Amino acid sequence: MKTIGFIGLGTMGAPMASNLLKQQYDLIVYNRTASKAEQLVKEGAALAKTPREAAAGRQVVITMVSDDTSIADVYEGPEGVLAGIGQGTTVIDCSTISPALSRELARKTEALGGIFLDAPVTGSSPAAIDGTLVFMIGGPLEAIQAHSDIFDTLGKKILPMGENGSGSVAKLAHNTIVGINNLALAEGFAIASKSGLPADSFLELVQLGSAGSKAAELKGRKIIQHNFANQFSLALMLKDLKLASSLTDNASIPSPMLNMAKSLFQAGQTQGFGDEDLSSVVKVYEQWIGQTIGGKPLES
Repeated sequence: MKTIGFIGLGTMGAPMASNLLKQQYDLIVYNRTASKAEQLVKEGAALAKTPREAAAGRQVVITMVSDDTSIADVYEGPEGVLAGIGQGTTVIDCSTISPALSRELARKTEALGGIFLDAPVTGSSPAAIDGTLVFMIGGPLEAIQAHSDIFDTLGKKILPMGENGSGSVAKLAHNTIVGINNLALAEGFAIASKSGLPADSFLELVQLGSAGSKAAELKGRKIIQHNFANQFSLALMLKDLKLASSLTDNASIPSPMLNMAKSLFQAGQTQGFGDEDLSSVVKVYEQWIGQTIGGKPLES
């Protein structure tokens, strides 16, 4: 079995690492908050004290952290991933980061004799738990194929996108659509609710009609029940929309809906919903209409 170092044990990373252990991979894990590794150690993982230790001597290193700053903390410096990798190491970054940073990490990894794949995922925490993630991957096709066993353990589909950085571009374009679709659902719910329509019946209409979407399928019932338990946080969606906005600005791509989505998710963050599920952005609309989507008046 391949030896793997896994770094980043948050909402997505922990179940991904657990699925690798279930398939008997030789796994060493690292997380800045060491307590998040305790369950994985019980399941059979070794515990690294630094990213360098997690990477040293491993055939594959997988990282799943939150943003560009966290990536820099994990990869750079004397105790970072880059200090631990060697000739032939494949580094698979599943984080959602800027394409420019992905390309920079690829260059640095290759200079050390390794191979870098930017391999962000879609599917949120339920898919991470079930091993049904979808990977969009930038980097050498032969490296993707060489590690198809790992991707098949963690997900249901591998989508090669091209050269390094293309996986990150695909994820930002994808999450632009996710953010906009969730706002469209929230806005439709607000119109229906304020007009006195029953939320359950309206959601059924959306799902049966041409307004149907993954947003409606995954988040509609959560909105009605006011269940904003985190599957993918509002703060992370806002981060991704900011990265997408920077990408479109630099490429001179008009993106009016992206910019509106970014503003509304920023409003949700400002109002304190950042750690809740991204569907909690509907609470911005509820404040505007003075009631919940279920029809209850908001408390003053």
